[in-house]
Amino acid sequence: METAPSTENATLPKPGRLFCFGLGFSALALARRLRAAGWSIAGTTRSAEKAAALRGEGIEVFLFSREQPLADPAAALAGTTHLLTSIAPDDAGDPVLDLHAPALTGLAGLSWAGYLSTTGVYGNRDGSWVDEESELRPNAGRSRRRVAAEEAWLAACRTEGLPVHIFRLAGIYGPSRSMLDTVRAGKAKRIDRPGQVFSRIHVEDIATVLQASMAAPRPGRIYNVCDDDPASPAEVTAYACGLLGVDPPPLVPLEEAGLSPMGLSFWQDNKRVSNRRLHDELAVTLTYPTYKAGLDALLEQGY
Repeated sequence: METAPSTENATLPKPGRLFCFGLGFSALALARRLRAAGWSIAGTTRSAEKAAALRGEGIEVFLFSREQPLADPAAALAGTTHLLTSIAPDDAGDPVLDLHAPALTGLAGLSWAGYLSTTGVYGNRDGSWVDEESELRPNAGRSRRRVAAEEAWLAACRTEGLPVHIFRLAGIYGPSRSMLDTVRAGKAKRIDRPGQVFSRIHVEDIATVLQASMAAPRPGRIYNVCDDDPASPAEVTAYACGLLGVDPPPLVPLEEAGLSPMGLSFWQDNKRVSNRRLHDELAVTLTYPTYKAGLDALLEQGY
């Protein structure tokens, strides 16, 4: 079942060509919305199977990875008016810039570019608030790589005129990727860690923020993309269980939760992320301003 796109902040430039490096969950939410509005959509994936499926939707797809650069980047990117990249940096750096920076900076018709980063760049604040002007204190290696990638994209903005905007995303959820699915799968945990909070964002609200930025570009600008309600993971789990009519799992200490090293690393950071800039500067009204609104809607939509 398709989720209903937001009708808020629907202003967009006239239809152009959006090219997405990384046609993943977040990028596709925007791409499908724009395609329905008459835009031409192109982008990359690592999987030939996924590429075939997306071509079936009318999306022009190219295979891309650090090991497999675009065969003809000038041809692939020709006509691109808007660019979105969601590919994570690796140990060597940002693969998109490393492999195709000259082709990107040579796009004469490019009016907007977005780089999807993470609120993990702020590191731990012991539950305090951060905003876009806060010092970056990444804990995990992946977050440190994100800081370096952000700096590289912003440098391309300053020195090459690439119209880059940075979007720091909180924990993403949406259709078939929410705590409702985790509970149904019997994998939900309720970890007892008083004071721990995370911020999160519905995937359709990510698309709304990107759409609003495309309508009012400010190259070099950074935006936190999260909802209005930082909340404890245990609280979210309990609410999802209530929606599904099942008992919440017992509270357990973090050390006894059996999390993977990757899972544990997310608990190093405890902060509340301010989204005031996306409201004030982009005039965005979130469709799902709280996790309760998001989970309620997903259940109503059949997810």
